[in-house]
Amino acid sequence: MPDILIAEHLRKEYGAVTAVEDVSFTVQEGEIFGLLGPNGAGKTTTISMLTGLLPPTAGSAWIAGHDVAAEGQAAKRTCGLVPQDLALYPTLSARANLEFFGRIYGLGGSRLRQRVDDVLDIVGLTERANARVDTYSGGMKRRVNIAAGLVHEPRLLFLDEPTVGVDPQSRHHIFKSVQRLNLEHGMTVVYTSHYMEEVELLCHRAAIIDQGRIIALDTIRNLIALLGGGVIQLGLPQVDDALLASLAALPAVQQANLVGPTAGGEAEAAPAADGDAPTVPGPPCEPLLVKLETRDSRQALVELIGLLNQRDVPVSSLQILEPNLESVFLHLTGKSLRE
Repeated sequence: MPDILIAEHLRKEYGAVTAVEDVSFTVQEGEIFGLLGPNGAGKTTTISMLTGLLPPTAGSAWIAGHDVAAEGQAAKRTCGLVPQDLALYPTLSARANLEFFGRIYGLGGSRLRQRVDDVLDIVGLTERANARVDTYSGGMKRRVNIAAGLVHEPRLLFLDEPTVGVDPQSRHHIFKSVQRLNLEHGMTVVYTSHYMEEVELLCHRAAIIDQGRIIALDTIRNLIALLGGGVIQLGLPQVDDALLASLAALPAVQQANLVGPTAGGEAEAAPAADGDAPTVPGPPCEPLLVKLETRDSRQALVELIGLLNQRDVPVSSLQILEPNLESVFLHLTGKSLRE
């Protein structure tokens, strides 16, 4: 499939602060592509540059062959944007809002009426179409916001954190709407989120972005495969080089790292396989956290328990992180996705 979106070396600076740094990726026509990262990672800034709302400090972008900087109007006619913030007139009905946005895109007459009916059906608001938006729940307002980005029938839809603050029923309906747009209408979707389960459910490929940089980009399956069998986080009262080396030598363990006190210490140690990583001292009675990257988490757990019992090592905490995008992000950055 051809690329409908191309981003090359995008950079955005605000004075001394760099919000986005050297971001490059492509999106194929008919794909649901995810931008996954914590709040403040640069997702919205990237989307704003791609849609022409913000000029990049450096870099270029093309939508359906149109240079976003040089052919902004042509690029914007090809895409729809659903921003994080609601862009609606609260005292108007959903239908009146959609008719207004449709006219901005040059629609009118029977074509406009048909498109408004179609998008109201897609977002499941046909029965409430004539009610004022300020009488809607937060989730219903989000769905009208999505409909406004669809009324001109774009080939490419940008959804920027579309489920923030919505109820579970509306969240589920948004998922179904995105899948329907993609499967039934062939629409390409760029979906930003800091909820890893949404990206896992909806997206074909995803870029993980942190501190303005893309740190991984692949299919969901391949991203999760980065971790192999998963991660075990182990809290121990004391850790020395010999124990760390023994943990790393377990057949089902790929790597063992001492990442510091469980309460969030700053210290990090090199992989135990190096053999000379110093023990990181924590405060008295504060367990130290060891991260085990495994080939098979269940088998590694059996081997781990056997080793700790043999050495009579007490365990303060134990957590198994099965492979998912949350654990991939933790593996790549050393911090939680929702920070």
